[in-house]
Amino acid sequence: MNYGYARVSTIAQHLDRQINELKKKGLTEENIFLDKESGKDFDRQSYKRLKKKLKSGDVLYIKSIDRLGRNYMMILEEWRILTKEKNVDIVVIDMPLLDTRIEGKNLVGKFIADVVLQVLSFVAENERETMRQRQAEGIRMAKLRGVRFGRPKITSPDNLDGIIADYLSGKLTSKLACAKSGLSRGTFFRRIKENQR
Repeated sequence: MNYGYARVSTIAQHLDRQINELKKKGLTEENIFLDKESGKDFDRQSYKRLKKKLKSGDVLYIKSIDRLGRNYMMILEEWRILTKEKNVDIVVIDMPLLDTRIEGKNLVGKFIADVVLQVLSFVAENERETMRQRQAEGIRMAKLRGVRFGRPKITSPDNLDGIIADYLSGKLTSKLACAKSGLSRGTFFRRIKENQR
């Protein structure tokens, strides 16, 4: 049986391009498993269902190696489990050298596929690490320029102490106190706790 697997990292991203490539290989929608989850590990809903379905002699198609995963060591281990333990063939559409269906399963072909896999997995992991470093560097530089991250700090009105006092003495209901202070209910009660410290 032939199966396809497609993955994007977030719900906002689209799987259309990968699905089209898998359909060109003759796969039907019933045999294509889709995930909108990070590739940092293999704890993904559809992938786990797919892996349970795969049996000896099946072929798994993926668009590119980074759709399988992003972690170098995990990709290698997963590849080993699928090809050696489950005896499943894998076809990476964007990389013809990564096709374990090599005629006659000759040793040279298998060796080339394993070497290419190791190189590509390393590149995918290295790219992820580089992206993380660039992001951290960008955040650091932005902070040096005075860019503030996170939600803006909520400023309290000048008369907040009086409003809190009126609320605590029963002159104001919480609804009225919040309306008068312009604060949400949660923020208003946080301010009361802060004042009582």
